Amino acid sequence: MSGPLILSVHDGGDRVWGVASLEGGGDDFQSEPCARCPWRKDAPVGAFPAEVYRHSARTSYDMSDQVFGCHAAGSRRPRTCAGFLLRGAAHNLAIRLRLSRVDFSAVHSPVELYDNYRAMAVANGVSPDDPALAACRDDEFVTYFPYDGDRRRR
Repeated sequence: MSGPLILSVHDGGDRVWGVASLEGGGDDFQSEPCARCPWRKDAPVGAFPAEVYRHSARTSYDMSDQVFGCHAAGSRRPRTCAGFLLRGAAHNLAIRLRLSRVDFSAVHSPVELYDNYRAMAVANGVSPDDPALAACRDDEFVTYFPYDGDRRRR
């Protein structure tokens, strides 16, 4: 399987942090959230500027074809974020299509995560009324992991 296509790189408004928008390919993923993963509730709030949360919100829109990449992996060897797989990917088309060929059963988290993208973004400075969050799916958390063909509520 070929790697993901990098659609764009967004500078995050401060030229230090960046967000690479990825589409398709790339079956590599983190098995657990990295130390600075923004999905972790114990990660420093504000470590990433609010602008990057606005830009990445589209990964949690219903039927999105873009995935939330691991910040620790970077753009040289992009991988899907474990926190995203556990809390933001249930309605993501790109991830749903991968379920037929990728075994995500190793994905887990030893720490508490935000329940959904909106909760993570708001905790990190994005206004709850921000238009970027309007289309985020944040209904009760549903996951497909560990993958065994069933949908399991946690």
